[in-house]
Amino acid sequence: MAKICFATNTLTSYHSIIDHDNTTLSSSDNIFELGFFSPGGSKFRYLGIWYKRTPGVIVWVANRNNPLNDSSGELQISNKSNQIVILNSSKIIVWSSNSSSEMVGKNVVAQLLDSGNLVLKDVADSRNSEQYLWQSFDFPTDTQLPGIKLGWDSKSGLNRYLTSWKSADDPSEGDFTYKMNITSGLPYMVLSEGSTIKFRSGAWNGVRLSGIPLLISSINTLNFTFFFNENESFYMCEPTSKLAFTTRLTLSHLGMLDRFILESRSSQWSIMYSRPYEPCDNYGYCGVNGICRINGDPICDCLEGFTPRSQQKWDVVNLFKGCKRRTPLSCKEDYGFFKVEGVKLPDLLNFQLDKNLSLKECELSCLKNCSCSAYASSDIRQGKSGCLMWFNNLFDVREFSSMKDSEDQYLYIKLSSSDLKSIRDSRRRKALQKIVIASIIFGLCVLALALWCIIWRLRKLKVKAQGINGDIKLPLFDLAEIIAATNNFSPAHILGVGGFGPVYKGNLSTGQEVAVKRLSKESRQGAEEFKNEVELIAKLQHKNLVALLGCCIQGHERMLIYEYLPNKSLDYFIFEQERSNLLAWKKRFDIVMGIAKGLLYLHQDSKLQIVHRDLKAGNILLDNNMTPKISDFGLARIFVGDEKETTTKRIVGTHGYMSPEYTIDGKFSAKSDVFSFGVLLLEIVSGEKNRGFSHPDHHHNLLGHAWLLWNEGRTLELMDPCLVESCIESQVHRCIHVGLLCVQKYSKDRPTMSSVVVMLGNEGVKLPQPKQPGFLFERSSYNQDSMSGNDEESYSQNGVMTVTFDVR
Repeated sequence: MAKICFATNTLTSYHSIIDHDNTTLSSSDNIFELGFFSPGGSKFRYLGIWYKRTPGVIVWVANRNNPLNDSSGELQISNKSNQIVILNSSKIIVWSSNSSSEMVGKNVVAQLLDSGNLVLKDVADSRNSEQYLWQSFDFPTDTQLPGIKLGWDSKSGLNRYLTSWKSADDPSEGDFTYKMNITSGLPYMVLSEGSTIKFRSGAWNGVRLSGIPLLISSINTLNFTFFFNENESFYMCEPTSKLAFTTRLTLSHLGMLDRFILESRSSQWSIMYSRPYEPCDNYGYCGVNGICRINGDPICDCLEGFTPRSQQKWDVVNLFKGCKRRTPLSCKEDYGFFKVEGVKLPDLLNFQLDKNLSLKECELSCLKNCSCSAYASSDIRQGKSGCLMWFNNLFDVREFSSMKDSEDQYLYIKLSSSDLKSIRDSRRRKALQKIVIASIIFGLCVLALALWCIIWRLRKLKVKAQGINGDIKLPLFDLAEIIAATNNFSPAHILGVGGFGPVYKGNLSTGQEVAVKRLSKESRQGAEEFKNEVELIAKLQHKNLVALLGCCIQGHERMLIYEYLPNKSLDYFIFEQERSNLLAWKKRFDIVMGIAKGLLYLHQDSKLQIVHRDLKAGNILLDNNMTPKISDFGLARIFVGDEKETTTKRIVGTHGYMSPEYTIDGKFSAKSDVFSFGVLLLEIVSGEKNRGFSHPDHHHNLLGHAWLLWNEGRTLELMDPCLVESCIESQVHRCIHVGLLCVQKYSKDRPTMSSVVVMLGNEGVKLPQPKQPGFLFERSSYNQDSMSGNDEESYSQNGVMTVTFDVR
């Protein structure tokens, strides 16, 4: 709601805050705001204080038990009594600060501080700038802000405590209170519903409240102060860094104590902890002489030396009657003490405190007293001073699974010598059982490890036997896992079929999608290509190369497991009219640069110099962001040392992309890949295939057509018509220019991929004139006479497919 705020944080006797004018008071740094409000769906009006960043978080309410019926309320300083008062429409006081009236006539103002404290003070008394006639911090409602003391002040007679709201829409005093109990001489905090205790913090032990371990775990975040003497006893909490975050403790109308934190620059409060949070937080959950272990099964147990009063009721989780001693206390038995570690000490119901006794003196005193049932140090700081002794039953004891300094919080339970011996014998048996069980588990683990090593060795040998270097660090997938992932190689999962065999989409048990490339029995590719692809791509890491996740070699099965790329391959888009519209010029240019950088990595930047030998549109895969990834390394070869060119009698690849020297003489080098890249670049620009291209005016293929247009000065006519609106003409022209440089007939004339990347990415680089390309003509007789095998597929279904030709 719109508000008109005072420019100052101070209210004088000459001003007032009027509800229907929407006026408010803000603290100097605009941290807190004071004004009238209606909570939730309530129609009543209240005066409250809230965080200005999070207006819905009310931290204090003045007239919580006497609301206004309409928006005619007014807050002012009374000239008669120097009190802060709230008036209703009839100018009747419905709430006042009840401050001293001895300062009549003085310069009294009300001020909202950045701490959230509303104070009434005399500004004329400069000697006592922090001496307040009245402050809201002395009368907290349901929230403890940093600086608010919860506890007693014997001089003023104040008892500061939290009282919950009655409901989410009603801030009047509810049923729950959070108070300090000091009647025992050792103060502790109690959460009650009426007169019934719901949660007890445990007594202060010199370091912390023994029943709230989170205070210790929050030591780097919060500063807790617990002070008590004959004049004052209070508990207070402040953040260690006020600039980093703020905190508040709120008692909800449901009876939960919630510690909230709000980080700087955030408007969302987070809960640091709540009480009661778990069953063991509930007061006396396991009955008398019981102990609550949150990780126990069952959660309730009897203290050592005790047994259930009613085993039948205990078995059905009726814990009200609790436990009793196996050997009742008497003056005739020999006694000792059993030490319980890391617990909240029992409630101080029937006890004795002597702060002057040492821990050893406390033990002797308890031994002498026939009714003493347990003792502990009242102050666990260095030296462990003070003596707490309990008589008869012990109540509300719980164990903490982990607590800083918990090893210092001991409870010594008095037991007969026979009970102590029984406990020691039982523990020895349990320890022996644990050793035996641990030995068995260790032996099984060693056996399992040995079996795993044997299996791994056998699988490694199997991999070597299949012709793959066993030193390749590549995960091996189990055949059963791949069968499950592909639904037993279901035809519905086939993404495409190439020279290697079918490619399936698979879903692993982890939820990861993969592409499974399965070598078929009819495939013209075999162990050599399989081995080659595994050994090569397993060593390559580049964002423009497809990632090989692993392989599967079992029986006669040979499979490669790749990352799944949902956007299929490049030929799926550029060679089909409707889909080509999805690739605007910027995206095509990004794809070109990605392919070029991937090839540069293979030729120069990787540890191995690799010639791909089958670069084509069908082997360029596209991920979710249309980032290109070069795939299919079955035909790739490694060049060692100064080796620049080699010759093979087995010419394999895809016509239309193979260089002249490779097709005719079997010679290949990195410049062979440059030729293939040039073809691919011209295909990306034109949207036409090199092989199979036809034109009514000539019999040239795409390379010949591009060469004719270049010589006639009509270069841009090569561009795919769908790029007219999105293209950058100079960039298109440069790409065609670079493409023609890459497909020059002689390999020595072609640029390296490092030069290609520079030429494509820098408009300022001057390009040389291209020479005539290799393979200008597309002749049908050439296809029949020079190759065997099937024609190249028009596009691959997922891009992990390869089509291989053996050229004779």
